[in-house]
Amino acid sequence: MPITTAYEAKIEHISILDAKGNFDEKLGGVGSKCIIPDADIVKLYAAMVSCRQLDDVAFRLQRSGRMGTYPQNMGQEATSLGAAYALRKDDWMVTCYRENCGLFWRGVPKEAILLHWMGDERGNAMPKPHWVTPIYVPLGTQMLHAAGLTLAAKYRGEDRIACTFFGDGASSEGDFHEACNFAASLHIPVVFVCQNNFWAISTPSKINSAGLTFAQRGLSYGMPCMQCDGNDIFATVYTMQRAIEHARKTGTPCFVEMVTYRLGDHTTADDAKRYRDQEEVDAWKARDPIIRLRNYMVARKLWDDGKEAALQEQVEHENAEAVVRAEGIAAPTRGDFFNSMYAETPQDLLIQRDTMHTHSLGQDPSQLPPEAQARAAQLSAEATAAAAQH
Repeated sequence: MPITTAYEAKIEHISILDAKGNFDEKLGGVGSKCIIPDADIVKLYAAMVSCRQLDDVAFRLQRSGRMGTYPQNMGQEATSLGAAYALRKDDWMVTCYRENCGLFWRGVPKEAILLHWMGDERGNAMPKPHWVTPIYVPLGTQMLHAAGLTLAAKYRGEDRIACTFFGDGASSEGDFHEACNFAASLHIPVVFVCQNNFWAISTPSKINSAGLTFAQRGLSYGMPCMQCDGNDIFATVYTMQRAIEHARKTGTPCFVEMVTYRLGDHTTADDAKRYRDQEEVDAWKARDPIIRLRNYMVARKLWDDGKEAALQEQVEHENAEAVVRAEGIAAPTRGDFFNSMYAETPQDLLIQRDTMHTHSLGQDPSQLPPEAQARAAQLSAEATAAAAQH
């Protein structure tokens, strides 16, 4: 029998505004036909500048002992922002921990992100209208949740997709493959966005995968796969629009690889100079998504030095206010632990909350002899008073 081709695939790489300022008008459009209107270009630029400035603020907060470890977003702003811009407001954004720019575009308060890294879990109480999930630190779990959230939407007959984000390193996690297989096999419209920043903490992507792309990892699950320049806001928007259209029309998943770079350390607990060459970092700084877009805007006469100075002053003020709100939040009450556990707190937990006891005698002192009841009431009053003073 003759040898035939069992399978062939092609993965497109999409770039519209390259690092040298060349703009592909055929893909990106011109004037009123541009995929991003001029007014939105300015807003997207401002969003990236604000996110970058908050990174600097958070870094100084951590170094001064006012925040725990913090992962900077520097260099990767255009990835999550392009996705957030392309998604509908009621589509799920299931992020990891380096997608601040997209979360802020969705309307998540900046102090929520600061609170999370300050160790206050109230920062993870993302308001439902934003359709975003809490920050995920254990890499991989968010992809399974994205598949589950979209399956629930499908079950309810809702026209809603999910977009989940992860890095090149997380694509080697078992959770990634389980989520891809689940979404593909059950026809669930999830857009899997791999932010290939070339480093899984200190492990280079060339060790993490021998493949030419990370996008091809989706091929084995029958997904259409695309790769784009993740530092090009036009390319990320264009690619996400295609991916979202596919997911919504077919009800099936797809895979997007955004090629970007982590300009800073993995977190404030890391020192990337120990494993990265400065020449490599400098080469990627020349591809900075913010500088690239600003040069485009200046060439289009959408931006100038005066507007830049005004924007810098504005974002510094806004971010300073976010710090004040985060650090000025009222201390949590002892009942918050119970109130945040369920949408409707079960009766047994309400009793635990109100009595601060799990055993029956503590919850119902009337079972005790009279003298013991008096002593229990005294101890409870003393504990309440001590908690109030604290």
